Amino acid sequence: MLENKKILITGGAGFIGSNLCERFVAQSNEVICLDNFLTGRKINIEPLLSKSNFTLIEGDIRDFEMCKKAVKGVDVVLHQAALGSVPRSINDPITTNSINVSGFLNMLKSADEEGVKRFVYAASSSTYGDSKSLPKVEDEVGKPLSPYAVTKLVNELYANVFSSLYSIETIGLRYFNVFGRKQDPDGAYAAAIPKFVKAFIDYKSPVIHGDGEQSRDFTYIDNVIQANELAATTTNADAVNQVYNVAYGENTTLNELVPLLRELLTKFDAKISNIQVAHDIGRFGDIKHSLASIDKAFILLGYKPTYTLKQGLVEAIDWYWNDLK
Repeated sequence: MLENKKILITGGAGFIGSNLCERFVAQSNEVICLDNFLTGRKINIEPLLSKSNFTLIEGDIRDFEMCKKAVKGVDVVLHQAALGSVPRSINDPITTNSINVSGFLNMLKSADEEGVKRFVYAASSSTYGDSKSLPKVEDEVGKPLSPYAVTKLVNELYANVFSSLYSIETIGLRYFNVFGRKQDPDGAYAAAIPKFVKAFIDYKSPVIHGDGEQSRDFTYIDNVIQANELAATTTNADAVNQVYNVAYGENTTLNELVPLLRELLTKFDAKISNIQVAHDIGRFGDIKHSLASIDKAFILLGYKPTYTLKQGLVEAIDWYWNDLK
């Protein structure tokens, strides 16, 4: 268990970051949240603002001095700050690069200068690019298919160089389609599951891009929290300075996912059972199939995901129903 440590969580008001903040504040850590609220939401961390062991720093990781201030005296950095979304990166590669690459380098450099021992960062399954092999294995990547994927690959390269040249230990976690409580369903670049759920709740047809046969390894947020905690606390020398897949280890097509969402939501409102699905053209830069091997994370970190897709959806939909209603 990660406890009694001083932890910096960048992007701590975002979906994943705020869940990490909540968990580690509850475990008697001193938690510092750094966020510029470009995509993070203050409502995600509002219950924590009154806690004596929680500090919010409103700042941007593109500001090196701000990064140095945030990492003062910190034991562990959980770096979640990034500008996500493949389509957004295609529309605005400059901003994506400035946050995801320059901001990442600022955080890594400042953490090393301030003597932070462990730097755990959010990597991405998009790094696998055009690789056709399934399941995805950490050392077999393809060519990136979007500016976002390029930035996340560069993060891994920088982390590897820093752990080779300096004293800081780095661990990258390649997230696969994370979903769960506090995930924003609004906006042009919202993730699939919250968008689909909101559409059903609003009695609108959820829109699938393409034929719906694309598959993803959907991963519930509590599995991701577990992986971060293991990465932050491992004492296995072979486990550090590595990159790991963080997923459940099964893939599901969108044509399978959306009826399951409708079925689970019908328990709250029977009228949702009559809502049909709409289709649109496919999105450029998206991969067709994604499925992770989690063997490496199991062997070196002891990672054992505790939530299946359906178990996670049951909890997530309960949260969304109460939040959106």
